[in-house]
Amino acid sequence: QVQLVESGGGLVQPGGSLRLSCAASGSIFSIYAMGWYRQAPGKQRESVAVIIASDGSTTLADSVKGRFTISRDIAKNTVYLEMNSLKPEDEAVYYCNAVSRGNLYWGQGTQVTISS
Repeated sequence: QVQLVESGGGLVQPGGSLRLSCAASGSIFSIYAMGWYRQAPGKQRESVAVIIASDGSTTLADSVKGRFTISRDIAKNTVYLEMNSLKPEDEAVYYCNAVSRGNLYWGQGTQVTISS
């Protein structure tokens, strides 16, 4: 079992920045990858960024390349999503995800609101 707790969402103006955090606990040594997904009202949940546990390699959605960065702090068992140059279309509930032994685990989600 893996438990995920997100934090860092909130209200930000267009063009602003936020950093989301996802702290993992439980069977963390079995985690293959962690990622961030988002879901806007009326839309499907979409992948934003993924980081592979073994080598730290990352993948970003085309819509966020150049603006978002996914990183990790191994000592803190935490994955971050640094979001810069935020746009109205980035507004969504952001979820942390972990893949472990063929199972998917999700955090509770954190709201990101973009408004002037």
